[in-house]
Amino acid sequence: MSTQIRIALDAMGGDHGPSVVIPGAAKALERRPEMEFLLVGDEARIAPLLAQHPALKARSTILHTNVSVSMDEKPSQALRRTRRASSMWMALDAVKTGRADVAISAGNTGALMAMATICLRTMAGIDRPALACMWPTARGRSIVLDVGATIGADAQHYVDLAMMGSAMARIVLGVARPTVGLLNVGVEEIKGIEEVKAAGRMLREANHPALQYQGFVEGDDIGKGTVDVVVTEGFTGNIALKTAEGTAKQLGEVLRGAMSAGLMSKIGYLFARGAFRTLRDKMDPRNVNGAVFLGLDGVVIKSHGGTDALGFSNAIGIGFDTVRHQLLGQIRESLAQSDDGRIAVTAGMDARA
Repeated sequence: MSTQIRIALDAMGGDHGPSVVIPGAAKALERRPEMEFLLVGDEARIAPLLAQHPALKARSTILHTNVSVSMDEKPSQALRRTRRASSMWMALDAVKTGRADVAISAGNTGALMAMATICLRTMAGIDRPALACMWPTARGRSIVLDVGATIGADAQHYVDLAMMGSAMARIVLGVARPTVGLLNVGVEEIKGIEEVKAAGRMLREANHPALQYQGFVEGDDIGKGTVDVVVTEGFTGNIALKTAEGTAKQLGEVLRGAMSAGLMSKIGYLFARGAFRTLRDKMDPRNVNGAVFLGLDGVVIKSHGGTDALGFSNAIGIGFDTVRHQLLGQIRESLAQSDDGRIAVTAGMDARA
């Protein structure tokens, strides 16, 4: 792989488009000068912003299109209306054709998933992609997947999610053998739906060298950081994600109100502002912005649509790291180990029968 990592940016995606994407790319380049950018979108809007960042301009190429996918557009409509002409599709196609190593978009999540699946296809052995996000915890950070790519899962899909999530954890968390838990309504093995219980048995009996299966975890274990990787299906994962985002926002509003309630509260804030600053940074969603579509035959990062330049730069950073540490290769290796483990478990079950 070239020492230069080429990043295709959907410059028109998200709530703010180029006004966030361009300064976000400039911030990311300051941290990682090995990057080159393909900026996909309306050149008339991109070029004036790019001129304000000479270092970024020297490392960027503009791929013009004035077609973009709106944030409220249905995926089916986006595919029919824009398809290959949109900035989102063209960024993904750059990965498919080898012009870029990773595509990053803050645009419509459903459209991005649909286009990425059609354009890049899934890896061999993977039926459906998953969306994995970083999650701030009491111990640092964890990975949670799936947080909304696909709804529902059978036992094998849960196992595949565990393998893909553990590969990502080795890269972004730096853990050699990540701990993995299946999200459930209780930690007892008799609880939960049959698919989750079956997946638990498969993971426990396989004893994969790529991960340490810890068993079932509950909702409060996500924030505790009980395991490095929390596995669930997209319906439950998305609800958990939105609940956590809402709770963090509510907590911030309550604290701001309490600190301005009276003179003594304001004085107390002056003494405690260091602690509050630490809490703010810990809970700041911009610091963990950037979800990874796992299971695709190419690297795609989804940034939060409403983020600012700092948040978008962090999404670029995740894209850079996944390419530099060869995430796709690690996932393929993990899935191969999963296949070997499944064969061994099946053989053992047959022998016992």
